[in-house]
Amino acid sequence: MEINSINAAKFAEIFLAGAANLEAKKEWINELNVFPVPDGDTGTNMSMTILSAAKEVSALENPTMKTLAKAISSGSLRGARGNSGVILSQLFRGFSKVIAEHDTITVSVAARAMEKAVETAYKAVMKPKEGTILTVAKGAARKAAELAETTDDLRIFLEAVVKEADRALARTPDMLPVLKQAGVVDSGGQGLVEVLRGALFSLQGKEIRLDIQSATQAGAVSASGSSYIDAQANQEITFTYCTQFLVMLKKPFSERKEREFKSYLEEIGDSIVVVADDEIVKVHVHTSDPGLAMQKGLKYGDLTTIIIENMRLERDEKISAMKEKEMQGVKAEALEPAVPKEPEKEMGFVAVSIGEGLNEIFRGLGADYIIEGGQTMNPSTEDVLKAVEQVNAKTVFILPNNKNIILAANQAVSLCEEKNIIVIPTTTIPQGITALVNYIPDQTPKENESHMKAEIDLVRTGQVTYAVRDTEIDDKKIHQGDYMGIGDKTILSVGKDRKTVALDMMEQLLDEESALLSIYYGEEGSKEEAMEFSKLLTAKYPDLEVEINSGGQPIYYYVVSVE
Repeated sequence: MEINSINAAKFAEIFLAGAANLEAKKEWINELNVFPVPDGDTGTNMSMTILSAAKEVSALENPTMKTLAKAISSGSLRGARGNSGVILSQLFRGFSKVIAEHDTITVSVAARAMEKAVETAYKAVMKPKEGTILTVAKGAARKAAELAETTDDLRIFLEAVVKEADRALARTPDMLPVLKQAGVVDSGGQGLVEVLRGALFSLQGKEIRLDIQSATQAGAVSASGSSYIDAQANQEITFTYCTQFLVMLKKPFSERKEREFKSYLEEIGDSIVVVADDEIVKVHVHTSDPGLAMQKGLKYGDLTTIIIENMRLERDEKISAMKEKEMQGVKAEALEPAVPKEPEKEMGFVAVSIGEGLNEIFRGLGADYIIEGGQTMNPSTEDVLKAVEQVNAKTVFILPNNKNIILAANQAVSLCEEKNIIVIPTTTIPQGITALVNYIPDQTPKENESHMKAEIDLVRTGQVTYAVRDTEIDDKKIHQGDYMGIGDKTILSVGKDRKTVALDMMEQLLDEESALLSIYYGEEGSKEEAMEFSKLLTAKYPDLEVEINSGGQPIYYYVVSVE
């Protein structure tokens, strides 16, 4: 029997079936990622994006096409995670714009909606790349336009569209050599195919149910549930006090004095940041004796804006609050203190980070709010919007610190009307730190944006982690369990020995003009190993200054930056 049109209630059922099929296939889609790193993956990001929309759709009692379109568009836009999730949300947004104008969906309406979906998604991406989810969506939309001229049966229409989407997906390795070398198709494209296939199953009469409560709760726990809380509770705090102060200089602060000061702080603590200009030195250090740091600072000038916080007490209070919140069935997330009722300042910062050491470095440099996540879990557009709300400033700079979060942050800009949001496209933690270091309060937001963007381009980043599966990238054969040194654009070193891989990566990042190497060791890295690297590298590069900080980040043994 032909199906010539579907109403809102039926389309809601079809949409939820697409979400259910994607949710069921997310782990398999994760395995298609080219880089075999153990972080937030495509399948998870796309699933959490569509589940955000599915939750709103499920809440509609008597949906009309207009209310259904709004639920799909709004839910997916706010829940979008990662580049693939953002693109999926933009496809839904474009599709929803067309169906909202009709009471029922026919083949011609569906074809026009798919065309609008592709147009909207391509516009949202600054540099669209073929061989991705965009290519699959475009292939499906072109087939839909052809079919609109030959059939009125939605079942025949969607069957042919899914076949064409599969064919377009199969061609993605021919468009992106990195896919062909890894022996996979594009993971985002595969995710879109699974959404379309789930919709087709529903239209064919196959029952695919989505337990929205279980699925969304599982997503919340994977994002930051009990395992995250336990990790925070078990995290070792070597030094008790987070100490910050400013030194009002009495005499010029030479490079020699700066090195001497940093060297002393390294003897009594970690997570050290010393930023100097002509009149002021900004100091941040984790230490068990704040008085020693301040006494040393007094040798260079007068102290002001002194802040000393007991990190053990803060951690215990935060863990207690997160556990209480989790018991209430609410997503456990890093809690920030309520914004005081003070006059709104001109500019503020939101930074994405994970690891107590890195979080404290960002706070010490002036970040108002930390979104816990990044490599291990890409925050959603909604997470970014909530963070912006917590910052008491007219203009809020967002530091994504991960290339897979930039699109979600940009999407937050278009959804926020109360504040001016500026996204600094930082792709790594070191770039985010550099951006904050180069922030100048006396400049305008536009001037700071220009200045920070210029400075982050000068930073080279390396990260050491492990491979979760066998693959081949840039002619490097990688086996599960191997250590990998990853640069800004490619994998720099691979091997069985972590020290050798890390050192090889650092040497590839360094040259004779390198002035500063910053090493942030993670939960499973060590200060002793980092010090060993420092000695070897300064022997080869005598003018190189090396800073070593406890980052506390999971998964990545070392994150390094070269300037």
